[in-house]
Amino acid sequence: MYNEPIFLKPVFQERIWGGDKLKSIFNYNIPNDKTGEAWVISAHENGPSQITNGPLANKTLKDAWEKHPELFNKTTGHNEAYPLLVKILDANDNLSIQVHPDDKYAQEIENEPYGKTECWYVLDAEEGAEIVFGHHANSKAQLEEMAKTGQWEQLFRRIPAKKGDFVYVPSGTIHAIGAGIVILETQQSSDITYRVYDYDRTDDEGNPRELHLDSSIEVTTVPHQVADFEQTETKQDNLMIKKLIEEQYFTVYHWNLTGLSRSTRKADFIQLSMIEGEAEIITNGKSFSIKKGDHFVIPATIDTFEINGTAELIVSHP
Repeated sequence: MYNEPIFLKPVFQERIWGGDKLKSIFNYNIPNDKTGEAWVISAHENGPSQITNGPLANKTLKDAWEKHPELFNKTTGHNEAYPLLVKILDANDNLSIQVHPDDKYAQEIENEPYGKTECWYVLDAEEGAEIVFGHHANSKAQLEEMAKTGQWEQLFRRIPAKKGDFVYVPSGTIHAIGAGIVILETQQSSDITYRVYDYDRTDDEGNPRELHLDSSIEVTTVPHQVADFEQTETKQDNLMIKKLIEEQYFTVYHWNLTGLSRSTRKADFIQLSMIEGEAEIITNGKSFSIKKGDHFVIPATIDTFEINGTAELIVSHP
């Protein structure tokens, strides 16, 4: 059906902590200066990406997944949800400190198909920017006591952030990106978030923003664990491929392109996000210009493709 990439239009989400860097960095036509998220590859019902080319133009990625399984090599189990979601987040202010459940908890308690394991590639970070990653509690009882008595500074672990950093955030990990950070996030296709702490912020009507302490304590991994994973690099023509992580839910790569390279699709489908530069992608004799801020899927109907230019991409697949 498709002999070309499936190009997608971002869906923008306003957030209390959002800003305008999605416009200044990617030249996106954002709705306002509180735009916190661009859902750039999404089949989630809360913000499905619109397809901009080919036979399914103006349909959504959710439509394609549900009605055209051949594009994703989906031969059985047609009722499952699209597995991944890719976002770009602009933290003009600190995000709420939060935690996400695993699949089992999401299915049993929230009646949702997926929990949320995620990972971040830092696209931009101001001097001194920090990420909240984990906690210092040694037991659930200590976690509950510190949270319910507001010992936030003693509870949270903080690490510095700089452009090019990669952070893996399994479900059950307390986390947040701090002010001045822009990330590309690859995650399970889930919108379940339990808010642990929100800096005593209020909503537009002056009410304190809702926290979810009981659920947060229940799903948080105690003590905090840092996953051990190996990163590898391989050279393919003029393409340097760094495998950032390979785990249960996704594999994510950083591609650094400095010329022409021929690639073979090695998964049912692959997701590509242009984070720097310009290039062209050639499939079945057709050429498509791609630039920073473009996002697309190579479907199962394309086995090989060429990419030519000077660019950086984040590439992922289930």
